[in-house]
Amino acid sequence: MEMGVHLCWKLTIIEIMFIRGASRAIPSVRQFSSSAVAGKDLVQELYMSQLKSYKAPAQPADAHVGHVKAFKQPAAPSAPSAPSDLAGELSTYESAQPSFTQQTQATGEAPKAEESADEFLSLLEADLPKPEVHH
Repeated sequence: MEMGVHLCWKLTIIEIMFIRGASRAIPSVRQFSSSAVAGKDLVQELYMSQLKSYKAPAQPADAHVGHVKAFKQPAAPSAPSAPSDLAGELSTYESAQPSFTQQTQATGEAPKAEESADEFLSLLEADLPKPEVHH
């Protein structure tokens, strides 16, 4: 008996869903319009017509004055002239003795001449002092 009641109840729900679906289907049909007027975008048409009718204001011929420097042609460079006594200057340069000066390191410290290579290597191999920890 319960089984029959349960089946009747399911049929009732299916019928209700069918009736609701049928009533909704009728007003949801869309209308199709093939008219050219409905396809136009009125805002875009107004914007385009305003753009086409716009005329830029004419600028006076001296509008650039005060904004741009006046152009001045730079002076033409002169050709270098050779020295008149070229042979004399070359002989003076060849006879000059070069001066050998010892250049210091980039840190400004002069290298120690009295330190031997063994002392220097032992200095490099020595342990660095441990940094003092502040608490």
